[in-house]
Amino acid sequence: MLQNLQLRQKFTILLLVILIVGLSLSGLALSYLLRQNAKEEITSTAFMLMETMISVRQYTSSQVNPVLVDKLNTEFLPQSVPGYSAREVFENLRNKTGYRDFFYKEATLNPTNLRDKADNFETQIIERFRKDNKLKQLSGFRTLPGGDVFYTARPLIVSEQKCLECHDTPERAPKSMIARYGTAGGFNWKLGEIIGAQIITVPATKVIQKANQSSVFIVGLVSVVFVIVIFLVNVFLNRQVVRPLKRITRVAEEVSTGHMDVEFEQLSNDEIGNLAKAFKRMKLSLEMAMKRLKRPYGNTHDTGV
Repeated sequence: MLQNLQLRQKFTILLLVILIVGLSLSGLALSYLLRQNAKEEITSTAFMLMETMISVRQYTSSQVNPVLVDKLNTEFLPQSVPGYSAREVFENLRNKTGYRDFFYKEATLNPTNLRDKADNFETQIIERFRKDNKLKQLSGFRTLPGGDVFYTARPLIVSEQKCLECHDTPERAPKSMIARYGTAGGFNWKLGEIIGAQIITVPATKVIQKANQSSVFIVGLVSVVFVIVIFLVNVFLNRQVVRPLKRITRVAEEVSTGHMDVEFEQLSNDEIGNLAKAFKRMKLSLEMAMKRLKRPYGNTHDTGV
């Protein structure tokens, strides 16, 4: 099929094939890179929020809890619990514009407060931490009814002995806490045990959509540029190659029919110009050969005896 096409059409098809293949490969690579950048951006935000919640827990444990510890026997104050403080601080953050779809949870298998009860997905994360003590962090995407979210999780470990004052046995726990939450959960914890996971979920749908939109925009821009390049290449090819070749072909056809008054014009010093120059020499040689053929034999003189 290509043999029946003109030179300009062949170049156009070649460039279109390059465009399609190049855009396909570059589009996939660009989409992957933009999604990776979006993932890194989401991860950075999640890490920052996670570290902030850890700081709130440490502040509550070291400065708030010692002040309120004497009141626990008569009145249970949830503000003295590091996990409660972190959750409440994060809920205040969620009231601000731009953070309403962010969530923080200290998902626990055996919680005191039922709002911290791990769901099936969170339970799987906790079990992975429990099976691999060297695993310090998990992250990935999770699909929820509201859209995809990116989660970051770290193991929640009973790292201090004073945690067992409330979570060892119901008998050792403050009576005020028993009166508030009962004895159904939150007990028999062990020092060094992984009892849950700190999980922060960050909305990922908008970020991924933005990355995809950027990818489509860049691919579209490159496509427009490449189409312009194809047009300019065709213009250049038509002026610098196709037209000169057509002129040489037309002159050659006239010469082949005996019209020797036409000339091969050498308009450039490139390969096309050299071709015209070669045809010009061929025409000159043809004219000389025809003149020799037309020379009468009787004009020659014998010099023999």
